[in-house]
Amino acid sequence: MFWKLEVRTGKREELVDITDRVQEIVERSGVREGICHLYVPHTTAAITVNEGADPAVGKDILYWLDKTIAREDAGYRHQEGNSAAHIKAVLTGNFQEIFIEEGRLVLGTWERIFFCEFDGPRLRKVYIKVISG
Repeated sequence: MFWKLEVRTGKREELVDITDRVQEIVERSGVREGICHLYVPHTTAAITVNEGADPAVGKDILYWLDKTIAREDAGYRHQEGNSAAHIKAVLTGNFQEIFIEEGRLVLGTWERIFFCEFDGPRLRKVYIKVISG
């Protein structure tokens, strides 16, 4: 069994903190020790774990990706107009695994789980599988 978490994004590009929602699913699963698998089934979105205490970190990540990946008018062959979003998603990744200990996600002091939107706004999904072990 897996859970499906819906994430509604409001901007073309943004990082959405989903940590608390993922923790709720872990608690509902009843798993005390194990692993939480997170998968994003979209080619223009991703998932990452990074600092959540200072919102400037997320802004810096988006800024760096935007400066590194050429904009849509850079001569991409993909006709849909979102090639940069596809490349950003490849670089960021669509899968994360997080340990569970004593029913809690094992994250560093400042770490949070972020859904990364690169082609929004949209209604997106994150699939979550919690495994005991």
